[in-house]
Amino acid sequence: MLKVGLTGGIGAGKSEVSRLLVSYGAVLIDSDRIAREVVEPGTPGLAAVVEEFGPDILAPDGTLDRAALGAVVFADPDRRAALNAIVHPLVGARAAELERAAGAEAVVIHDVPLLAENGLAPLYDLVVVVDASAETQLDRLVNLRGMTESDARARMAAQATREERLAVADLTVDNDGPLEALEPQVRGVWEELLRRAAATTG
Repeated sequence: MLKVGLTGGIGAGKSEVSRLLVSYGAVLIDSDRIAREVVEPGTPGLAAVVEEFGPDILAPDGTLDRAALGAVVFADPDRRAALNAIVHPLVGARAAELERAAGAEAVVIHDVPLLAENGLAPLYDLVVVVDASAETQLDRLVNLRGMTESDARARMAAQATREERLAVADLTVDNDGPLEALEPQVRGVWEELLRRAAATTG
């Protein structure tokens, strides 16, 4: 098994890269998706978050009100750290479970938005960083996702810098250009991952 950490700043296009890698045959373990699962209604994760942050972070139907929680944690690094201390161990345990189920021959892509921020690079055989300039990220967040510029800038500021992400990269995908320029690059990354996987099993 080859364990690959995939990361990139918000708006860099990481989800498109992971989609392409899955289409080539990778097994995807998506930390964001797992992070949502572990705080669904009735889970110990949601109970712990409510205990820490209070009932105001719940929607009327009992689900987590992500906007309300986001307003608290994005503005305050200490509160963000408190949330991460609850959610990250739960995500890690579930990701390990999915990895075990993938099989010995798999190329497993761990989609981890905060890989650089949390010093997680050593957990993987190699790290792929989807890179885009701050200008490109901001443009995509405002024009494609409908964020306000101030909200987009706040989200970007809460993440690692571009330089910090590139410092942990073994392979880099440049996603500053149009979508059609992305696919050949990702195909090349996949071929390299297959080479490395063959080397580890062989």
